[in-house]
Amino acid sequence: MSAPLHFASARELAARLASRDVSAREVMTAHLAQIARVNPAINAIVAKLPDEACLGLADEADAQAAAGQALGPLHGLPIAFKDLHDAKGFVCTRGSAIYRTHVSTSDALVVERLRRAGAIAIGKTNVPEFGLGSHTYNAVYGTTRNPYDLTKSAGGSSGGAGAALAAGLLPIADGSDLGGSLRNPANFNNVVALRPSVGLVPTAPDPFPRLGFGVNGPMARSVADIAFLLRVMAGPDPRDPGCEASDPSVFGHSLERNLRGLRVAWAPDLGGLPLDSRVRTVLDAQRATFEALGCIVDDACPDLTAADDIFLTIRRWRTAAIYGPLLALHRDTMKPELIQEIEAGAALRGSDVAVAMLRHAQLLERMRRFFDSHTVLVCAVNQVPPFDADLRWPTSVAGVAMEHYVAWMRSAYWISATFGPALSVPAGFTSEGLPVGMQIVGRFRDDLTVLQVGHAFEQATGVGRRRPSIAD
Repeated sequence: MSAPLHFASARELAARLASRDVSAREVMTAHLAQIARVNPAINAIVAKLPDEACLGLADEADAQAAAGQALGPLHGLPIAFKDLHDAKGFVCTRGSAIYRTHVSTSDALVVERLRRAGAIAIGKTNVPEFGLGSHTYNAVYGTTRNPYDLTKSAGGSSGGAGAALAAGLLPIADGSDLGGSLRNPANFNNVVALRPSVGLVPTAPDPFPRLGFGVNGPMARSVADIAFLLRVMAGPDPRDPGCEASDPSVFGHSLERNLRGLRVAWAPDLGGLPLDSRVRTVLDAQRATFEALGCIVDDACPDLTAADDIFLTIRRWRTAAIYGPLLALHRDTMKPELIQEIEAGAALRGSDVAVAMLRHAQLLERMRRFFDSHTVLVCAVNQVPPFDADLRWPTSVAGVAMEHYVAWMRSAYWISATFGPALSVPAGFTSEGLPVGMQIVGRFRDDLTVLQVGHAFEQATGVGRRRPSIAD
């Protein structure tokens, strides 16, 4: 293999581990060396086990292989779980000082699946406080920094995961996405993430199953590795009533597809959202890539009327219900954006939530009809490139003031409200060398097509192969 072990694809590593061409100890050693060298600068992996413990787990994996035991598809691959997900034996702070010393006694369902598939847990990946806001900083572990520019944000809430992948600290990562928490950090770190269709990957334990916009999903350095990981993560479980019947084996099929004649709706700013000129320049240059692949590219945008109010109303209501009980005792430890979100949610009436849900049904029907004439929608992931890590959030985009802490990422959370799959794939770099991603959105439950289109785009451009200099 031309790439060092810590930058090899997950598929390649898994195949070499299965054939015993390379040992789990060798794979672990390579990643631990990269973590020791780079993680102090980017602060992506937290609550990490000591190196000796990680190597001991790798030795156990090698012993299982030597004994001829059945091996899972992720056997021997190191992973650090998102710090919003419970992983038995690890501290799970959720980015909050309230849970600074909380040690999980069980695994979240998605963590359980990854462990059973053979992934070796070595720590957690950093998140914002309770995952709120797409910039990873908190009072427990501090700020995660972008490996392409240490003065910039790595995004969030899966910011630690995105930065770790970009810098070669991990081959795969799990994440979650309510308003953009998989897609935004992938976009900021020149890696790939899929926000799957709602109901494809279990979210248990979930206080509101089948209500809201939250999903779990995969992150990796290539679309092929996204599909590889999704096959493990997806599928129903009786413990999660919000996860519907599906056949995850389809994600093991080839992603190669002839895109000639495929209709692409082109709407970088989703019909008029403010968009930083640097982002627009990168995206505009890639329209020709789809045309060269044989796609029919139309200027077209779905009617996303009320998407903003739908998302914000339901999100605020959920936030107040879940975190409101903590407010009286822990107000002084909560960031102001969280307090504002809880109080806004507490002020909602039942009729406000009901209206949002009714309008949401109408939005979903409009999206269904839109995709009758287009296979995918292409738009911006983020409306800005990676911003200064010392900021709490961007207060303006293209000269337009942002009225709240997630307003700058409407291009992500409006798409969350569609319930369909959305892939963030590297699209290019600004003149300053900052990554810019592209969002490929598909029909509800047509995740495979989104992956196929993203794979073709990725192969045509090669943008995702550019690594940060800090990782060399």
